[in-house]
Amino acid sequence: MVGRIIICGLLFSMNVAGQEVGTPDSVPAQKSKKTLMGRLRQVQEFLDVRARKKVDPNYIEVPEKPWRIMLRNKESLVDVVYDNRFSDPGSDDRLDWSMNFRPPVAASLGVWLGYRGTGVSFSIPLAKSAGRNFSFTSTGAKYGFNFRLRRFSTDEMTFSGKLYEEGEVIAESKEEDSRMDAPAWIRSVYVNGYYVFNGRRYSQAAAYNQSVIQRRSAGSFLLGATWYQSSLDYSDKENSLMLFFGNNVRRIKLHQANIGVGYGYNWVPCRGLVVNAMAMPTISVYNRVKVYKYKCNIDPFGLEDETDDYGEWNKDTHTWANGKTQKPIFSDDEEYKWVEELDFWGSEDETTYSMLKLNVDLRVGIAYNWKNWFIGAQVQFNNFNYSKGYSKVNLFDAYARFQLGVRL
Repeated sequence: MVGRIIICGLLFSMNVAGQEVGTPDSVPAQKSKKTLMGRLRQVQEFLDVRARKKVDPNYIEVPEKPWRIMLRNKESLVDVVYDNRFSDPGSDDRLDWSMNFRPPVAASLGVWLGYRGTGVSFSIPLAKSAGRNFSFTSTGAKYGFNFRLRRFSTDEMTFSGKLYEEGEVIAESKEEDSRMDAPAWIRSVYVNGYYVFNGRRYSQAAAYNQSVIQRRSAGSFLLGATWYQSSLDYSDKENSLMLFFGNNVRRIKLHQANIGVGYGYNWVPCRGLVVNAMAMPTISVYNRVKVYKYKCNIDPFGLEDETDDYGEWNKDTHTWANGKTQKPIFSDDEEYKWVEELDFWGSEDETTYSMLKLNVDLRVGIAYNWKNWFIGAQVQFNNFNYSKGYSKVNLFDAYARFQLGVRL
């Protein structure tokens, strides 16, 4: 794939060089330039012949002009739901709570330049608070490849919770807008590749990057593989109450590999127009969850003992003045004083492996071609979820893209 990108750049340079007018070179230089340009033309002809040989011309048209330049507008959306339970192991008393992070939509405007199904792009973010977003895509008659990277922080969230006593709800907070004392960081990396069984008659590229044109309706089964990794980090000590009621979990990292079989269909209602829909359920074959925890100097369910005077907390030795590591939350007469004394420090991390996580990859695309111009719009939706004990995270990752391009 890297080789195709390099060839793409060389071919573009050759075309530009062929159009330049300058001072005549020496005879050897002119001969060398002709030799190089001749070889590059041979490579170009080989790629063109190969592109046409791979498809059925009755269903897929390979345009004569191989170069494309596109103006793209992309809107990326991430929605993270974090559920947790804070409970007394000796009773039915517990607190179930949920945080929902919805960062601003990551809008970007960019230019894509490529030869056939492979190219490079450059984009400018339009929203500073939306974090960083990077993507790369390459498609061929039999394959497709996608890469996306997203990193952002946010202190905006919605919060809801229920407080149980002896199994009965005694208090409830409905979902409402709130802010964290310090931002939470969310990172995600998505890598996806797929194989098209009916690549001679069906093309994903016809609807998503317009490197070819679908002439007649057709469908195909697809075999796909996905690597996904993400992390949720709200470990700043300013978020001490969230850490305290989150079972001392400060960060969660997921590494997940999925495989699946899906189906895609291109509907061609009239010449130049194609509508694509693709669905691929996947099952994880590798699911690694690593949880980073803190220890805490407060025991929320500890019983008061004969020693009521715990004294001052020593951050260096992680002990109270009486030598104990934790003190009961209700050992002080002054209400909520324990919040000011709350302290956390690192503890051993926990790693678990599980399987049979069900995720889904949904895509919808539409494109219209006329002469050497084309327009297109695509929507893609992914859902990933993982859990560790009472902590559960559900991440929705989606984007919508509009593009206008010309063939050269």
